[in-house]
Amino acid sequence: MIPPAFDYRAAHSVEEAIALLTEHGDEAKLLAGGQSLIPAMRFRLASPGVLVDINAIGGLDHLHEQNGHLAIGAMLRESVLDDSQLVQQSFPLLADAARVIADPLVRNRATVGGNIAHADPANDHPAVMLAYDAMIVAQGPSGTRTIPIDDFFLGMFTTALEPEELLTEIRIPRPGANSGGAYIKLERKVGDYAVAAVAAQITMSGNTCTAARIALTNLNIVPMRALEAEKLLVGQELTDELLEAVGRAAAAECDPSADLRGSVEYKRDLTRVITKRAIRKAASRIQN
Repeated sequence: MIPPAFDYRAAHSVEEAIALLTEHGDEAKLLAGGQSLIPAMRFRLASPGVLVDINAIGGLDHLHEQNGHLAIGAMLRESVLDDSQLVQQSFPLLADAARVIADPLVRNRATVGGNIAHADPANDHPAVMLAYDAMIVAQGPSGTRTIPIDDFFLGMFTTALEPEELLTEIRIPRPGANSGGAYIKLERKVGDYAVAAVAAQITMSGNTCTAARIALTNLNIVPMRALEAEKLLVGQELTDELLEAVGRAAAAECDPSADLRGSVEYKRDLTRVITKRAIRKAASRIQN
């Protein structure tokens, strides 16, 4: 299909992008990597009157550590994240996800910020950022603000960003001592959305879990944490029996939809299994 007619504007600064969003209101959509928006326009699931292209804005593609966190510019391409030695060495949960996002061709164009701002529960980054307890930096007409990731996803394709705001940076706290993370994803083929995926970030004291964040991909209409599973895990020793209970808790609190990838029952049982695997893998990465 061919998209409906639209106007095209290229912003050369964050301020110019904000001004265009303010001017055109609900008619405007930001164009970053375009890997979600362009297909939606082709199928007429999205019909923006104005496309605001932000690819010419400089300074939004950074990746570095500062003040105890990893700062990721919103326009950083997924392929750069995947190739980063910093990410590979210090943020293994993020590295796990980076290598299974879509396929290499898509990763060359897709952006980290676009993946998150799109708020698709089937995307990989939302669960990763929930597991990391990340912060989202947004800039709008009233200035810059930070949004805790737990407050960011409000519904399917809906976030806490105001219509005139632009996501400019994602901040991931550097994991503390005795911490490990992992992302386990099952997909039908390379480049497909997850049938189910689990992001786990845990902290241990000996064999006892002292902190945990577990988040799920494509298992709810909103990117979600498995809060009951986290509660069962914290303060307990990692035994097979405990992990089975944690996996069952995650399976019980998710709300998957039946589709060509599987039934509700299948996806729940898959959640049980890969939750256990993600926690075990996260624990194996902890260096005491």
